[in-house]
Amino acid sequence: ENMYFFSHLALTLNEPEERVAPTDSRLRPDQRLMESGRWDEANAEKQRLEEKQRAVRRRREAEAAEALEEGEDYEGYIPQWFERKVDAVTGELICVYKGGYWEAKDRQDWSKCPDIF
Repeated sequence: ENMYFFSHLALTLNEPEERVAPTDSRLRPDQRLMESGRWDEANAEKQRLEEKQRAVRRRREAEAAEALEEGEDYEGYIPQWFERKVDAVTGELICVYKGGYWEAKDRQDWSKCPDIF
């Protein structure tokens, strides 16, 4: 009755897991607050996270503009664990795992992960 017709799997997908990357979405502080019923704190935290994301975007845009003015190339954001490729069958742009996550998890070396929370 309290499961809202979700399967057991669906209900446990967001359960915290130890030893994951600090960028794992299950670690979102606003989501953890919401799940514990602390709605006002969750909303404030969500606003903080969104502003942090906007600030990073503005910084990257400024860096790109500066590079353009100086005639330099600007790579921009490069995902840590995935790369964009064209699917050979569909011709669509897809994200393909490029490796490294499981090795970093085994070593618990998250030094390449950005501080997103």
